[in-house]
Amino acid sequence: MTETRIQLCGPLLARVDGERVDDRLPGRQGRLLFACLVLERRRPVGRDALAEVLWGDDPPDAPDSALSSLLSRCRRLVAVEGRSEVRLLLPADAWVDVEAATAALHRAESAVAREDWSSAWGPARVAQHVCSRPFLPGEGAAWAVRHRAALEEMLVRALELAGRSALSIGGSELNTAERAARRLAELAPLRESGARLLMEVMERRGNPAEALLAYEALRMRLRDELGVAPSAETQALHRALLG
Repeated sequence: MTETRIQLCGPLLARVDGERVDDRLPGRQGRLLFACLVLERRRPVGRDALAEVLWGDDPPDAPDSALSSLLSRCRRLVAVEGRSEVRLLLPADAWVDVEAATAALHRAESAVAREDWSSAWGPARVAQHVCSRPFLPGEGAAWAVRHRAALEEMLVRALELAGRSALSIGGSELNTAERAARRLAELAPLRESGARLLMEVMERRGNPAEALLAYEALRMRLRDELGVAPSAETQALHRALLG
């Protein structure tokens, strides 16, 4: 079992070489610094870039000294190499939730491209599970907000893949497909893929009226918010349902 596991989505949790370290990081800035070094662990990060992550446009009076102090305190907990450029050293088998989600999403996309639905389902659900928790929740630093937004987009894509795979597998997985479609509608109400997925699920369940209602709800949202009609693909699905 991997003894180094780091969770950046949801409550920050970090066990390195079997030892819990997240509860000993030096405050908010220590957690932010650690999260940045985890995500960038494949390459060294310059001090200026780290200062930008920590303080943005409002640095302290002596940012270099403040950064040195934070790094020194972090070095007591984890292996950090370098001075002008620093890099977090983790074991080769370290598990990081954001990395696991990214890799799982790529596997799911490849499997969907091959129409290998059973192989896509599991990785898509892994990515969905990780990304459903916010990245460093409550952290308002611009760097964290950007990563949070990127992971929210990953969640939307994971829901699309999980829903499409579940729909294609059928059977009891129609429940998974419906949940994914409805969550998509909440997160990205103008994204037509979610509405199409819900339409197809309802049609498969033998509820074409609900499928038509999903189309009408999408049509009205697009009209009211963007002044456009559904895409040709969505309209074709609507016509098929009518027919």
